[in-house]
Amino acid sequence: MNKRSIGTEYEEVARDYLIGEGYEIVESNFRNRRGEIDIIAKDGETLCFVEVKYRKNKSCGDPLEAVNYRKQKNICQVALFYMMKKGLNEWTPCRFDVVSVCGDEITLIKNAFEGV
Repeated sequence: MNKRSIGTEYEEVARDYLIGEGYEIVESNFRNRRGEIDIIAKDGETLCFVEVKYRKNKSCGDPLEAVNYRKQKNICQVALFYMMKKGLNEWTPCRFDVVSVCGDEITLIKNAFEGV
């Protein structure tokens, strides 16, 4: 199994988890030339841009550590493009969440980082 198919599999796990937490999935794998947002969802009235990170175990570090400043910056730029494309203004409530899947453990970090 290649990295892409593994990523797709665990993004599906994360979507199911988010639905169980009350999120409404709006879109998956939104891309532009700057990058990709794995999941775009609504948590109540808040638009959530969700990054999914998977590791088989923590031997290579916690999956949350992979969402570094550069990754955050790219996610924010793609999120701004998404909002512009959908006609959403800067007053639209939104946040950046991260779902970490490590083995069988799923962790959701709401508001994991601020827009950069």
